[in-house]
Amino acid sequence: MDDLKIAVVGIGATGAVLAAALLKQDPDTMLVDPRPGLGEELQKNGFRISGELSYHVPVRHFFKRVEEIKDRRPDLIFVSTKTFHLPSVLEALKAVYEDGTSIVSTHNGLGTEDLIAEAFGAEAAFRMSLNFGVSLKGPCEVEMAFFNRPNHLGALIPENREIGLKIAELFSAGGLDTAFVDDIKLYVWKKMIMKCTMASICAVTDRTIKEALSFPPTREIADACFQEVLAVAKAKGYDLGEDYLTQAFAYLEKVGIHKDSMCVDIANRTRTEIDFLGGKVVEYGKQTGVPTPCYATMANLVKAMEDKYLG
Repeated sequence: MDDLKIAVVGIGATGAVLAAALLKQDPDTMLVDPRPGLGEELQKNGFRISGELSYHVPVRHFFKRVEEIKDRRPDLIFVSTKTFHLPSVLEALKAVYEDGTSIVSTHNGLGTEDLIAEAFGAEAAFRMSLNFGVSLKGPCEVEMAFFNRPNHLGALIPENREIGLKIAELFSAGGLDTAFVDDIKLYVWKKMIMKCTMASICAVTDRTIKEALSFPPTREIADACFQEVLAVAKAKGYDLGEDYLTQAFAYLEKVGIHKDSMCVDIANRTRTEIDFLGGKVVEYGKQTGVPTPCYATMANLVKAMEDKYLG
């Protein structure tokens, strides 16, 4: 790990923060994103991150396609694209992957680490659960609205604990506090129960999290969705206990003044990540025999809105 070659695929707001923390430790970190002109902007101006964390770091190595980093043989690859791009990114990574390569999903959503394991084996798969909120202010500028330290990172097999600890230390040394955990899926569920529930409600009603929880009709929908997703999580082996909702609402109080990113997707008439959020809860519900009528309704409403402008 001392001579680690690192790549970050997907340089949106989240990828920019991860890349900045890594670049602070390793200026040779490689960045990959297909957006026209982004590489030129970053190599000219570097990254500027403001808000809860502050970075201004230069960028040396930028590529437009995943396949272009093959000859550089990265050992550690972070995938920070939208979830719906993950399958195509993993297909492209087949030209890059070598035995021993570690691939880390940093996505919002359920089950993204399982797609990595299906493509390259559980020994290659890692997952991060990120506890910060960010927004793009320009091609090279990101504002971090909040950071509830730490982020969590984990592997799918216990044999990767040592590697995982070193990855977490790398981020923490760069200012992005990250803790390695033995059961990363538990931490993903803890966060995604909130994300999966509130994203579709906020997107359909164009409300902030706080507004959606304060308005009795949408609060009623949220309460019903929370009960469904908690039942699904329990059926998948993660019983979060009676105190979870109290803790969840306390967390949402901190971030509730902001709109969920799915609101931004709908406003910008771009594809949403509903399939890996509410849609994944519905999928898991069908697998485990847990009814999810409220979740299915909200997921289908988002898909209907999305279809109207994409179709």
